[in-house]
Amino acid sequence: MTDYAVVNPATGETLATYDTFDDAAVDDAVRRADAAARTWAATAPAERAELLRRAAQLHRDRADDLAAIIVREMGKVHSAALEEVGFAADITEYYADQIDRITADQPIDILGDGTAVIRRSPLGALLGIMPWNFPYYQVARFAAPNLAIGNTILLKHAPQCPESALAIEAIYRDAGFPDGAYVDLRITNEQAADIIADPRVHGVSVTGSERAGAAVAEVAGRNLKKVALELGGSDPFILLSTDDLDAAVEAAVGARLDNTGQSCNGAKRFIVVDDLYDAFLEKFTAEMSGAKVGDPDADDTVLGPLSSLVAAERLAEQVDRAVAQGATLVTGGTRDGAFFAPTVLTGVTRDMDAYSEEFFGPVGAVYRVADEDAAVELANDTPFGLGSYVFTTDAEQAERVADRLDAGMVYVNLVLADSPELPFGGVKRSGTSRELGLLAADEFVNKKLIRIG
Repeated sequence: MTDYAVVNPATGETLATYDTFDDAAVDDAVRRADAAARTWAATAPAERAELLRRAAQLHRDRADDLAAIIVREMGKVHSAALEEVGFAADITEYYADQIDRITADQPIDILGDGTAVIRRSPLGALLGIMPWNFPYYQVARFAAPNLAIGNTILLKHAPQCPESALAIEAIYRDAGFPDGAYVDLRITNEQAADIIADPRVHGVSVTGSERAGAAVAEVAGRNLKKVALELGGSDPFILLSTDDLDAAVEAAVGARLDNTGQSCNGAKRFIVVDDLYDAFLEKFTAEMSGAKVGDPDADDTVLGPLSSLVAAERLAEQVDRAVAQGATLVTGGTRDGAFFAPTVLTGVTRDMDAYSEEFFGPVGAVYRVADEDAAVELANDTPFGLGSYVFTTDAEQAERVADRLDAGMVYVNLVLADSPELPFGGVKRSGTSRELGLLAADEFVNKKLIRIG
C-alpha cells in the first residue's frame, strides 16, 4: 500500500512511490525512539550540541541535492529551496549554540530558607506531523530544539515529501545521532492516531490545516498528551503611512508571493488607508501581475507551480466563488495545470466566504479603510491570529497598533524577517504553541521544581 509519492507539480509526472509502513514497522519505530530516549536524555548537553552542529553542517554540505528534491516534490523555486536548506541549518545550529541556556537550572527567589530551582528535563519520544510547504524548515524548527533538550523524534512528513523526509533522516544518522533519536515514518492518519495513544510517546506537534490540527488535538486530548499546534493564517498587511510607497509595495508583494503564496504567515489581506489606497492598488497590481510564473529551476522565475494540481484547483475554486459572491477580480485568477497567476481581489465584504478564508497561493485581497481604528478592527476580524505587518512612519502609532493586534507576531516596517531566535506562533485558530527561539525548547519539557530546605 502506498500513499507516499513524488509527483512533480510542474509536469504532473509521478517520479517515485514509497510504501506505507505496516503495523510491525510502526511498532519497531516507536520501540526504537522510546529506547533511545533513555540514553539520549542522559547524554551530556555538550555532546548533543556537537551532533546538532554536525547535522547543521550536513544540511549545508548537501544543499544542492536537498534543494533539488523539494523542487521536484512541491515545486519550490530553486533559489528559495536553497535558502530554505540554509535556514534549516541555521536553526539547527542555533539550538546547538543555545543548549546551555535551554538546559540550565532556573533559580527561584523563595520566601523561606533554602533554595528552589526549575530543572528542565525531556519528556521522551515525540511525534511530529509536518506539512509540505517548507519540507526542511518545518522539521528543523520542531526537531532541533527537542533533540537539544533530550527528547527523541518520530517524524511523519507529508505524503508528497517522502524523499526530503528520508534525506533529513539520513542527515541525523550520518551526523552520528544514536539509533532511534530521529526516525522517519510513512504512516496513515489512523496509524498516527495509534502512535499518539501509545504510552511510549509523550507528545505530538502538528503544523498544518485547522482540520488536521483539530483531529490531532482530539486524539491527544483523549489520551492526555501534550499537543503543540501551528496552523493557518490570514495575516494582515496594514499600510497607514509611508514616505516610500514603492518600497512598501515591494514589501507587500514579497510578503504575498513568498513560497508561491504558500506560507501560513504570508501577508494575505492588504489593509490600506484611504489616501494611499488608489496609488497602492495600482502599483501592487502592476507588481503582482508582472511576477514571472514558470519553471521553478529557472533563475528568473518568481512563482513556480503550486504544490499539486489539487491545490491549484482548490485555489481556483475559492477565487471563482469570491467573484461569484461579488468580489472584483483586478488581475489574475487563471490556472494552467498547477500554475496559478498572481491574483488581486478587491470588494471583499464580510458576507463573502473569502472574507474569513485563507488563500494558500498567490492571491491578495486589498481593502480600503478610513483610519487606524478601522484598520485594526478589520485586521482583527478574522478567525486567525498568526502574524501581521504594520507599515507606518509614526513610531508611536506602530507601538499602539502592534499592541492592539490579535496576533502572535507583529512585524513593523519589514517582512520576511523570520530568524532562528524569534519565536513563531499564533493565537485563535492559528495555533497554541511557539516554535523557534528559546520558547520552542520549553514546549515539551518537564519543568521540575526542586526545593531544598
